[in-house]
Amino acid sequence: MTRYFLFTVSFVLLLLLGCSTDQINTNNEEETGTPTTSYFPPIDSNLWESISTEELGWNLTAEQPLYDFLVENDTDAFIILKNGRIVWEKYFGDFTQDDNHAWNSAGKTLTAMTVGIAQEEGFLNLDDSTVDYLGEGWSSMSLEQEQAVTIRNHLTMSTGLDYATGDIFCYDPECLLFKNEPNTFWYYHNAPYTLLDQIVTGATDVAFKDYFYKKIRDKIGMQGLWVSIGYNNIYFSTARSMARFGILNLNNGVWDNEIILGDTTFLRDMKNTSQNMNPSYGYLWWLNGKLSYKAPGSEATFNGKLIENAPNDLYAGLGKNDQKLYVVPSQDLVIVRMGGDAGEAQLGPSSFDNELWGLLNDLMQ
Repeated sequence: MTRYFLFTVSFVLLLLLGCSTDQINTNNEEETGTPTTSYFPPIDSNLWESISTEELGWNLTAEQPLYDFLVENDTDAFIILKNGRIVWEKYFGDFTQDDNHAWNSAGKTLTAMTVGIAQEEGFLNLDDSTVDYLGEGWSSMSLEQEQAVTIRNHLTMSTGLDYATGDIFCYDPECLLFKNEPNTFWYYHNAPYTLLDQIVTGATDVAFKDYFYKKIRDKIGMQGLWVSIGYNNIYFSTARSMARFGILNLNNGVWDNEIILGDTTFLRDMKNTSQNMNPSYGYLWWLNGKLSYKAPGSEATFNGKLIENAPNDLYAGLGKNDQKLYVVPSQDLVIVRMGGDAGEAQLGPSSFDNELWGLLNDLMQ
């Protein structure tokens, strides 16, 4: 999609959500020392505590090279949070704090947590067959083959559906063909992921979008909307809303003492290797620090960790055109990047990740 389309949709969303472009950044509360407690921005206010790079003892001379890199790579918004507090918040060009941007596949992480909540509330089980919620004939496979595919397979990109049909986004039955037995091959196939929306709807008897808004978005002060574009459901929001979701994950499903997702087993499994074909993939989250990884659009296995320069415990939501949501528990960090393609037009990981983390390491040393 073009940048003009993104900004057009963004403008419409602003009208729908009642956002005001005359709001100012009011993250001005004075901090003394370096807070180590978790901070949660209020859900009904634009206030957000901040802490400076100087207070953190970071390398101030590294700020300009990082800024220049972000400008050169078509960035719209960039945020660094430490323990939930804003360290860096930058907007570029005409993009502002109140503008909405597509998450692209970084939004898969929203779906993962929504599925976890539906399971916790007893509406479904990850080991249930897809047929239980989509009915027979959701694909062009035999009934036996359909019944073998579980919700967990959709979460882990291990359905075995044919990804060489010419359109990895198409989830019409004629596009969903048998290729491998479930749990035997990993491929970044978007259609089986998108079907999770229908699975949640079928399980809860509530439209997926509305279920997500009620269970996650509204509870943590996010804004934004799911927008259907072709076969894809794309989430659009401000960079700060993406940052809020990062804080929720950094705090293991808890928002300021309110439990949003309390299933510790699901949370653990979501952020760890979910199958034995691609160790760098959890439940729709990308994982760093593993011995190998597979990438979208390829059957190959690559040796080494996903992002060489990044901390081993980093997990990330990664979307087309380099939409990034990084969470680093060991450093209490959440980092958000929204913008245009930085050069590779990848659906998920790209060389941009490694270059960016080299500069972030310089800043945080």
